[in-house]
Amino acid sequence: MSTAKIIDGKQAAARVLDKVKREVDELKALDIEPALAVVLVGDDPASHVYVRNKVQRAREVGIRSVEHRLPANTEQTTLLNLIDTLNQDVKINGILVQMPLPLQIDEASVIQAIRADKDVDGFHRENVGGLVLGQPVLTPCTPSGCLYLLEQALGDLSGKHAVVVGRSNIVGKPMAALLLQAHCSVTLLHSRSVDAPALCRQADIVVAAVGRPEMIDASWLKPGAVVIDVGINRVEHEGRNRLVGDVDFDNALSQVSAITPVPGGVGPMTIAFLMKNTVRAAYLQYPLPAQPAAH
Repeated sequence: MSTAKIIDGKQAAARVLDKVKREVDELKALDIEPALAVVLVGDDPASHVYVRNKVQRAREVGIRSVEHRLPANTEQTTLLNLIDTLNQDVKINGILVQMPLPLQIDEASVIQAIRADKDVDGFHRENVGGLVLGQPVLTPCTPSGCLYLLEQALGDLSGKHAVVVGRSNIVGKPMAALLLQAHCSVTLLHSRSVDAPALCRQADIVVAAVGRPEMIDASWLKPGAVVIDVGINRVEHEGRNRLVGDVDFDNALSQVSAITPVPGGVGPMTIAFLMKNTVRAAYLQYPLPAQPAAH
């Protein structure tokens, strides 16, 4: 029988959001109302769900949200003009453009158009560079949420060997940078890695963010490892669709000391840290005495 701890992302996200709400109340006491502008282009059903959830969380913690919904045939110049307006609006602290964007719009150009101190996704090159240099910048929400879960599970991460499976710009690379800041020894695995399972078995911490359903099983894992599963994959099982992670959860349970489930693990943390980044952005934009920590 497994004694692995199931890391509850919903509970952890609730703790983060409680703290965010207190910080929002403190800002409002200073006549500052944190505000998040959310831009949605097109009719992607999943994007509509994500935006609705983000707006709802913002409302719950007291952040003002402003939605801009644009048709799927919107030209890039129209979107860039909107971003420029939001950049100049002193009452808007955070700007989030929901991805993916229609094919006629270059996502990289849109990301770079957002002011770095309003880039609550943490994707702007100034924020990416600042993260690597250890500067107080806005960091990507999903990796920041993963680090929070690890620190809640393990406390001090100093000296731990962490393996990140996947090298995407959104999760893998920033996750490695955050783990380095936490004084871990970090190995980044990818499709060209030689004998990835053997390298992964050396890890005290495994962060799986490769986008392949249940690729990592117990044979990849060191006994007692802590596993954070970022993957969200939709697979068909017995005629029904279900969500699974990049880790074979049931198989891994006998090997690990703690693991995040899918769903209910990392997912709730992403929106919680989006709210936290919006508050951090407000602190970056106003000369206030005590800026909240990144995580």
